[in-house]
Amino acid sequence: MGKIAFMFPGQGAQYVGMGKDFYDTIPVCREIFDKASELAGFDMKRICFEENEEINITEYTQAAMVTVSAAILAAMKEQKFPWADITAGLSLGEYNALLASDVLSFDDCCRTVRKRGIYMQEAVPQGIGGMSAVIGLDAKVIEETLQEINQGIVEIANYNCPGQIVISGEIDAVKKAGELLKEAGAKRVLPLNVSGPFHSSMLKPASEKLYQELKTVEIRPIKVPYIANVTGDVVENPDDIRELLKKQISSSVRWQQSMERMIFMGVDTFIEIGPGKTLSNFIKKIDRSKKVLSIATVEDFEKVKKELLT
Repeated sequence: MGKIAFMFPGQGAQYVGMGKDFYDTIPVCREIFDKASELAGFDMKRICFEENEEINITEYTQAAMVTVSAAILAAMKEQKFPWADITAGLSLGEYNALLASDVLSFDDCCRTVRKRGIYMQEAVPQGIGGMSAVIGLDAKVIEETLQEINQGIVEIANYNCPGQIVISGEIDAVKKAGELLKEAGAKRVLPLNVSGPFHSSMLKPASEKLYQELKTVEIRPIKVPYIANVTGDVVENPDDIRELLKKQISSSVRWQQSMERMIFMGVDTFIEIGPGKTLSNFIKKIDRSKKVLSIATVEDFEKVKKELLT
């Protein structure tokens, strides 16, 4: 086996019931959920396990997603899974990558993402901004088309994988961009059900507030290399991490570039840890020859354990 990468999903992969089987069957996971409720200041079990509307509201979603991935990670550590040679997380998932790399403690991770969610929710009033996924068009064409729009803010939010790029900004500008991108050859432009224009310059007020919060957080030495969303490259210096996390809120997520960097470094097994299989699907579009595993349920956990430990 070559190198192993852990990857962590971001906002949008959440669903009611996520993590419940881990809570019910693995004591160390229960401890993570109970601790998260204290740190975040709300009942994490209710948000994750019971029907509710808050699960899709940014200020709750972010702490909930991080908690589920952290609980799975804790179980993997306890049961001595082979550890990652490198980590990355999509947007919010970058905090779990830092947890897996031992850069952040769970306490700091949970408290920070709770604030991050609140700041992002507050930055742009509901209904002002939006996001759309652009399917089947080359990144360069999208970049050139967006430059033609001189009214309103619209920017690339995510380079996800070949043929899937997300744009973000003011609602009218995103709509106008969608029309132009269809004319330029996009197969589809799909408006996303999100509460704000994430990863656009409209989120700069949130990034400034988050930076003040990050100043209070202990950044530990990087034990496992990790790749930052903003650069799509390995972070060498722990002193750069606060600035990278600050920029990440209002900058493009270079996910495809991050995965290509991992492949260049010799990664041949990718393990997605947390709700959904979004990142696994992206990898299959980036390089079908790589092994892709995902752990969202206890059943997945047992399958992956068997595969890695035998």
